[in-house]
Amino acid sequence: MRRLVSLLTVTLATLLLSTPVAGQEELCVGAERFVREVMGMVAVAELDTIDDWRTRSIVPGCRVTAAGASSLPSADIARGFYQVIDESGWARTPDPRDAPSEASLRFRRDGADCLFNYYDSSMSLNTDAEMMVSDAVYVGRGEKLYNFLVLCTPAAPAAPRGS
Repeated sequence: MRRLVSLLTVTLATLLLSTPVAGQEELCVGAERFVREVMGMVAVAELDTIDDWRTRSIVPGCRVTAAGASSLPSADIARGFYQVIDESGWARTPDPRDAPSEASLRFRRDGADCLFNYYDSSMSLNTDAEMMVSDAVYVGRGEKLYNFLVLCTPAAPAAPRGS
């Protein structure tokens, strides 16, 4: 019952926090669906502006804050997540310039480029969304909480090198 109430709270918060720019609400649909339906995480999507290094501008985008629990080591969680996303119809962006040593990888699907950022309970964004999804996750004996922050922008061609 607690989990159902928590999921309803997250869903309601998602609806209340959204004031979309044309097309902006569509950017995170695939990422949110992936973390919820494929990875079994609790997630909330919010509209946001993203500092897009490709265009050197602030663009309308969105973020998905997700939480899950596992007894696996952090490296195994991140590795497994990226293996599943790679096998689920997502493709690496043409010029990702991501940070694999920091467990952040950039994938593309449905017209959106999304940077998936793994982090465990040792770090925190201290956002309302993070607290909502983290509180909604049941953490069993021997498990630890982990999170993903996904930042999505409209898909763009690779940026020229040297820029």
